[in-house]
Amino acid sequence: MNTVPPTRWALGGGGARGYGPRFAELVAQGEDIDGEARLADALVPRGARILDAGAGMGRVTAALRARGHDVTGIEPDPYLVEQSERTYPGLGLLPLDILETTPAALSEHERPTAYDLVVAVGNVFILLAEGTEVQALTRLRTLLGPRGRLLIGFHLTAGPAGSRTYSPDEFTRDAEAAGLTVDQRFGTYELHPANEEYAVWLLSVPASGQSGGGA
Repeated sequence: MNTVPPTRWALGGGGARGYGPRFAELVAQGEDIDGEARLADALVPRGARILDAGAGMGRVTAALRARGHDVTGIEPDPYLVEQSERTYPGLGLLPLDILETTPAALSEHERPTAYDLVVAVGNVFILLAEGTEVQALTRLRTLLGPRGRLLIGFHLTAGPAGSRTYSPDEFTRDAEAAGLTVDQRFGTYELHPANEEYAVWLLSVPASGQSGGGA
């Protein structure tokens, strides 16, 4: 049986457990927490297939479904999966780590195996298991359909407890090692210029590397 290494999030031992309840409270108060989802929505046609990787308590998955997309959310933390069901009943996040999310695993859950957009926001990539960044990027690349893209966002400084520092140069090298091209880098989900605090990335597979994906 294949096992995946514990993520930095998991190794935090509950230090970030305030995340789920905090966002649930914001949802209950009617606060705007859809910034990432609005950008994702603008990147795809109506009814797109979207994978929300590291979905947390499901806020992006829920927001994109409300906009009419076919969204699959994956989240390995059982606490957050439970939180997602309390906040968004019936959301149905799949309890999968990125490294476990193969076409076979998705098929077992009767979900698509190729996506128009893969979203990994909210610091997912600075909370991965140590040394698995290229592997995670490669895994997500294999789940892209024709002309599919990746939307990734994380703090460059002052990230959450237990997270790593991931410089733009290193991330770019890792993306290229995973067979991806950096199309754009922005500083916010409202597409402000790149800065030294936060990075929003759009990645794609070079035309020569397109495989067409599954169905």
